[in-house]
Amino acid sequence: MHVTVLGAGIIGVSTAWHLLQRGHSVTVVERQPAAALETSFANAAQISVSYCEPWANRQAPLKALKWMFSATSPLLFRPQWDPDQWRWALQFLGQCNDAAFERNVAELVALGSYSHEALKAAVADTGIAFDRLERGIAHYYTDEKAFAGAADAAAVMQRFGVQRRVVSREELLQIEPALRAFGERIVGGTYTASDESGDARVFTQALAQRCEQRGAQMLWNHDIDRLDRVGDEIRQVRVRDRLNGQLRLLQSDAFVVACGSYTAPLLKTVGVRVPIYPGKGYSATLPLLKPEQAPFVSMIDDQRKIAISRLGDQLRVAGTIELGGFDLSLHTPLARKRCDMLVQRIEQVFPGVADTRTPEQGGDPRFWTGLRPATPTNIPLIGRLPLRRLWINAGHGTLGWTHGAGSGKALAELIHGERPAMRFRFHGIDDAQAVPATSRRERLPA
Repeated sequence: MHVTVLGAGIIGVSTAWHLLQRGHSVTVVERQPAAALETSFANAAQISVSYCEPWANRQAPLKALKWMFSATSPLLFRPQWDPDQWRWALQFLGQCNDAAFERNVAELVALGSYSHEALKAAVADTGIAFDRLERGIAHYYTDEKAFAGAADAAAVMQRFGVQRRVVSREELLQIEPALRAFGERIVGGTYTASDESGDARVFTQALAQRCEQRGAQMLWNHDIDRLDRVGDEIRQVRVRDRLNGQLRLLQSDAFVVACGSYTAPLLKTVGVRVPIYPGKGYSATLPLLKPEQAPFVSMIDDQRKIAISRLGDQLRVAGTIELGGFDLSLHTPLARKRCDMLVQRIEQVFPGVADTRTPEQGGDPRFWTGLRPATPTNIPLIGRLPLRRLWINAGHGTLGWTHGAGSGKALAELIHGERPAMRFRFHGIDDAQAVPATSRRERLPA
C-alpha cells in the first residue's frame, strides 16, 4: 500500500523507514527544508530507557504550584486563555496518583526497551554514525533529602526490569571522573549502564536520506494545507509548496500524523481531539575548551532537572518544561533566564571545560528551543484514529529520541497488520476509540 507520513522528525522518519522495510511505498511531507529541524533538532541527546518516569506523580501538583513563581523552575505552568491547556492540565492532575504512575511507568519502560532494540537494529542495518556514546546515564544529587529518595525511585524502576542502581559519590566519580571538580557538592547518585546518548538530528537526517534512497518521496518545504474528510474517512491531504505556492493533492491508502505538538491542532480541523499539548524546552550546545576533561557519560542534574551529554567536541545541556502554548521565542527576558541557567550550571559543574561565554563576551553558545508534544500520561499516542485511513504517532514529550525508533517500528507493524511484541496500549486499537474491524483487510485502510 501507499502511506503518506506527515512530519519528518525522529518519529515520522522512523515510521517511514519501517514502512519501507515492510515493502510499502511512502511519501513524507515536511514544512522544513530537511528532516529533524524542529523538536528533534537539539534535544538532550539521551536515549534514556531507564530514566523515563512520567511528570505526573503525587508530588507534582504541589511542586508545579511552587515552581510557578520561579523563572528557572524545571516545570513552569504559564496559564493561557486556552481551553486545551486547561483540559490537558485537568487530565494531568488525574494522573497524579501512585496507581497511575506505576501503570504509566510500565508502558514507558516497555516502549523504551522495544525502541532501544529497534534503534540498535537500525544502526546495524544502516551504519549511521551520530556521535553515539554507549556509556550509560548517571543521575547525580547535591541534596541529601533528594538523594534519600533515590533508592525508592530505583526500586520502582527495578520492578519493571530496569537495572538502575544507587551509587555512592566515590563510585560515581569513578564512573565519570569529569565530575571530580564538582565532587564536594555531590552526595551520591544512580547509574544505568545500558542507556546511551547521541545526536538525534544527525541520526534522523541520515535515516531520511536512506529512506529517499529506498524510494520514499520526500516533499520538503511543504505545508499541510488541510486534511480532506468525507464522512468517517480521510480521502486526501492538501499540501502547499512553500517555495512556489503550488498546491498538491496527495491520495494514499493511509495517512500518518506525526507532527509533534502540531498534531492536535491539525486533527482538530477534522473533528478529532487528542490530549497533546506543547511543552517548551531549551538547550545550549557549547564548544569544548578542554575535551580531555569533558564527560563521556551522559548525566542528569537532579537539582536543576537538566540533562548533559557530550556530542563529539561539544557539550549539550538541555532541560526545563514551560507549558505556555506554542511560543518559540528565545529572546524574551524569561527565555534568556532559562538559557542562562543552563550555561551557568555547566560552568559550576565542569569549570573551564566548555566555552560558556556569552555572545557579548565573545562566546558562541548555540541556544535552541523546541516544543515537546506532551500527553498527560507522558505515554505517546501510537495507533489509529476514529477516521478511516488515519493513524497517529505523536505525544512523546521529552522521550521522542528514546522512543522514536520503536514508535516508528510499532506503527509500521500495525499498519502492516501485525501486533508489536510488547505490553503497550495502542491508541484506537486497545481502547474504545478503535474503528470497528472484522477482518485483517478491514484493519488496514481501505
